[in-house]
Amino acid sequence: MQTMLFILGLVLFLVGLLTGFAVPVLKNPRMALSSHLEAVLNGMFLVLLGLLWPHLHLSHSWGVAAVALIVYAAYANWLATLLAAAWGAGRRFAPIAAADHEAAAAKENFVSFLLLSLAVAIVAGVVIVIAGV
Repeated sequence: MQTMLFILGLVLFLVGLLTGFAVPVLKNPRMALSSHLEAVLNGMFLVLLGLLWPHLHLSHSWGVAAVALIVYAAYANWLATLLAAAWGAGRRFAPIAAADHEAAAAKENFVSFLLLSLAVAIVAGVVIVIAGV
């Protein structure tokens, strides 16, 4: 599990670095910067969780659940903000970064779904990790 967290974290970190190159060309550069930062920070969080992993006392199933929830949240956070930047969406749950941009209802709903689901996933995953410390 530790090696998987390292790999997934470093891949997300790299994706965040590459997303930084796209910031000026996307429809909403402010949201694109958010996507870049989310990927870089969440990539580092996954690596940090990998370093913490040997100190956790969780059953295999709780460990898998925690990792699945946290990895989903980390990658969904990058994807949601990247799509919002490309589409000009995200007004409902990221009004500051979305500014005056607004996309079609289906795109706004998809970004909103990702943002809501990742929020629930990261909280649940971190609660499991804290319980295992």
